[in-house]
Amino acid sequence: MNFEIFSRARRLEPAVALLLLRVWTGLEFARAGWTKLSGGLQAPAWFRGLDMPVPQLWLPADVNWVTAGVLELTLGLALIVGLGTRWAAGVLLYIVFVAVYAVHFDLGWAGWNQIETADGLGFKVPLMLALMLFALFACGAAGCSLDRLLAGRRRRCGV
Repeated sequence: MNFEIFSRARRLEPAVALLLLRVWTGLEFARAGWTKLSGGLQAPAWFRGLDMPVPQLWLPADVNWVTAGVLELTLGLALIVGLGTRWAAGVLLYIVFVAVYAVHFDLGWAGWNQIETADGLGFKVPLMLALMLFALFACGAAGCSLDRLLAGRRRRCGV
């Protein structure tokens, strides 16, 4: 029996797994950013009343809203194509931290496994996104990415 196909598949597994993770996570953030920006450049009333961490606390709500929307959209797209993957994942991790702090911590630490209850929002979904982003931050984009393509081009050019 020829097991060469299994050894080839093993070499592809990490690249394919990270590709799927990047695309799924990137789509989630790009969609969230698009939703924010398609509603206009003014923050909704519920967002204006949030308690933000520093340095977002020092900025007007409209600036925070548009900044979050632009970053989620552009960095989500960057994750999808695998461009600047570690940087994109790191910045998006910070955005998730701010979202948990300002929006999803209604239930305190007890909300780690809750999505939404009558008492408020938990942070189960942001926690899952943060774990996916951490994996991308730690591993990078892998083989199927613009990062990999550009790295190969730099090596050929002697950079």
